[in-house]
Amino acid sequence: MNNFFKTILATSAAICLSGMAHAADIKANIQGMSFSPAAITVSVGDTVTFTNLDGAPHTATAADGSFTTATLRKGKSETITFKTDGSFDFFCKIHPGMKGTIIVQ
Repeated sequence: MNNFFKTILATSAAICLSGMAHAADIKANIQGMSFSPAAITVSVGDTVTFTNLDGAPHTATAADGSFTTATLRKGKSETITFKTDGSFDFFCKIHPGMKGTIIVQ
């Protein structure tokens, strides 16, 4: 392969890779018996990492059952990847008054 074709190939690869979208990782803290932020908007393919900063254990569980974290003790985290669009209300199974919403676009 001559240098001309190598240059074309390298340029084409760089252009293709620069157009690739990178998934975002949104941080959601659990503190003071609430989710922060309680309303989260993400894109399909993004992740939300829930981290428990409270002394009490918590979960983040979708009302429709589409996702749930393990029981998170203080300092523990779990990441959920959102593969479909929609609106997902969630709560803590241990403390059902703790609520939030994730909108996936």
